[in-house]
Amino acid sequence: MYPKEFIQYLIHFHGDRDYFECHEILEDYWKIADKGNKDSIWVGFIQVAVSTYHHRRGNFKGARRTLEKALTIFSGQTSLLTNLGFDSAIFMLLLHSRLSAIEKEEAYTSFELPICDLLLLKESKIECKQAGFLWGKESNIANESLIHRHKLRDRTSVIHERELALKERKGNE
Repeated sequence: MYPKEFIQYLIHFHGDRDYFECHEILEDYWKIADKGNKDSIWVGFIQVAVSTYHHRRGNFKGARRTLEKALTIFSGQTSLLTNLGFDSAIFMLLLHSRLSAIEKEEAYTSFELPICDLLLLKESKIECKQAGFLWGKESNIANESLIHRHKLRDRTSVIHERELALKERKGNE
């Protein structure tokens, strides 16, 4: 019923708190399911993960900017949030509360997304456990490889993709 990538996103969001991985998983899915649609619900979820990643690192400006974009996307798609198993009203309140904390430059705290579809929640928790994670565990702030993952990753494919896009744009001029 739900895309497996979405369930993987939820597992990482609530299990190992690897928000960078949440972003990677849903970005790959978005490129297949709704490529080019910057207002896609998937982009909104990607932005929530990115904002949370920035917040945890103390990058309040990046966290705020990204979360504001996510809120804009979600505000026009509350029925789709509901279709994805979320309590859309609570979700929007949660995101506004997170934005307020970011604006006040309050320290990051782990949080859970308001999943109201009990079957989705059960399946996600089971898969989380199978992946070796504990659902709802606090983020390990001392884990440098988790906190600064974007600095430690292999960017070869990203650089290659950007070079190809640049060549394509120059060819179209």
